[in-house]
Amino acid sequence: MNLQQRLYLLNRLGGYILQNDDNWQAAKEKAYRQNAWFTPAFIDLATHQIAHAFLQPGNLADWTKQYQVPAENTAPKNVGIVMAGNIPLVGCHDFLCTFISGHRQTIKTSSKDEVLIKHLVQQLHNWDPATKELITFGDMLKGCDAYIATGSNNSSRYFEYYFNKYPHIIRRNRTSVAILTGQETSPQLEKLADDVYLYFGLGCRNVTKIYVPKDYDFVPLLEVFKKYDYLAEHNKYKNNYDYGLAILILNKELYMTNESIILREHPSLFSPIAQLNYEYYTSLPETLASLKNNSDVQCITGTEAIPFGQAQQPALTDYADGVDTLLFLLKL
Repeated sequence: MNLQQRLYLLNRLGGYILQNDDNWQAAKEKAYRQNAWFTPAFIDLATHQIAHAFLQPGNLADWTKQYQVPAENTAPKNVGIVMAGNIPLVGCHDFLCTFISGHRQTIKTSSKDEVLIKHLVQQLHNWDPATKELITFGDMLKGCDAYIATGSNNSSRYFEYYFNKYPHIIRRNRTSVAILTGQETSPQLEKLADDVYLYFGLGCRNVTKIYVPKDYDFVPLLEVFKKYDYLAEHNKYKNNYDYGLAILILNKELYMTNESIILREHPSLFSPIAQLNYEYYTSLPETLASLKNNSDVQCITGTEAIPFGQAQQPALTDYADGVDTLLFLLKL
């Protein structure tokens, strides 16, 4: 299968997602039933982002031209992909990179996110049986030529041990942060709320900590964040909120809340579900420079970095952990 055939199939896949026929609706409903974190609204948000930003003909064409992807892969390898399951179709970008490169891939899905990717791959199989040779699924990824694995800090150590002698990309826990100046408008804070709340804050591109100047007024932020009060009606999210609040009260720690999220001053970049850490800064340039050099930071939002509201809108060239996945594959 040459590059143009693969591009055609991906374009068609984007159209299929947006067409939203009965089969696709049934797959999304099944994914929600299997994982309550994957609400219909968040599934639609994630899949539409993929269709619009990843699978449009112009975007794919520009991406492949940038790398001068050859029309034929004359020596395809078998790439084992271990996908995460924190947000809907989170492993799609690794799938796209491998498919575009012309390599074969064996995918080990997360039990939390197996319905959507398997359904979309089945569509490719239906449209072109040749894709059955390029894309398969497996519980064991033995005998692959290279590996791309995404997981926790703990699982990444096992990945390093098992895959060390092969070309590999191993990803571990990462998170995102925001830097505020105190001059943000309400529309900007609304967009920051998207960075914080979307997908219940479970993605590595979700903001889990904010940096604010001394004497920052949190009231406008908490008021604007009420646009996501409806998340408190979600049983799993509310359980996390209640648990976190109870712990802070028992420990007599200072906190602020708008009843859908808890703000607490804490040095950690990572915060539990339904919580947002904050820290005061004295020098914005020094804080920004420090965060850019922190390997735990996926992206930084704010007036000095990625605009608020765009953390969950990555482009094809926004690679996880800053590692160029397509270049890695083309060099195999």
